[in-house]
Amino acid sequence: MIEVLVISISKPLLIGIYENKILIKEYKLEGKTSDLLPSLFSNILKEFDIKRINYVNSPGSYMAIKVAYIFLKTISISKSIEFMACNGFEFNENSPIKALGKKYFIQDENGIKVDFLEKDDIIRDFKLPNSIDKINFNKQTLPIYNLPAV
Repeated sequence: MIEVLVISISKPLLIGIYENKILIKEYKLEGKTSDLLPSLFSNILKEFDIKRINYVNSPGSYMAIKVAYIFLKTISISKSIEFMACNGFEFNENSPIKALGKKYFIQDENGIKVDFLEKDDIIRDFKLPNSIDKINFNKQTLPIYNLPAV
C-alpha cells in the first residue's frame, strides 16, 4: 500500500512516499505550503496509486496546518483516499516546536503546553522516518491549534 506523509508545520516542507510503511521517496521543499502542495501532488498522484494521506495537524504554523488540511482533505474526498493525522512531536524526537514570539509548544506527560524554553531544551529538526509503522496516526484530522484565545 502506498501512503504519503506531509509535514508542513516547519521549513522545509517535508513529504514522504511510503510503500508498505517504508520510505521510498522524499521531498524537502522551501517555499509556501500553498504554492508547493498543488504542483507536487499533481506529480505524486500521476506517479503513485496513493491509498492513504497522512499529515501533521498539530502543533505548529497555523497557516501551514490550515492550508495543508484544506488541500489534503479535498484531495482525499475527490480521489477517495483515506485521510489520517498525527502530532508533530512524532517527527522531531519530542523536542519543543516554535509557537508564537519566543514561546514554544512543549509536550510532557500532562499534554501540550505553550511556554518559554528552558536552558537545557534542545530544538530538533523534523525528519521523515524510514518507517511509519509505529506512528500514532488517527482519524481526527481537523487542525488542532493548541493556543489559548487572546
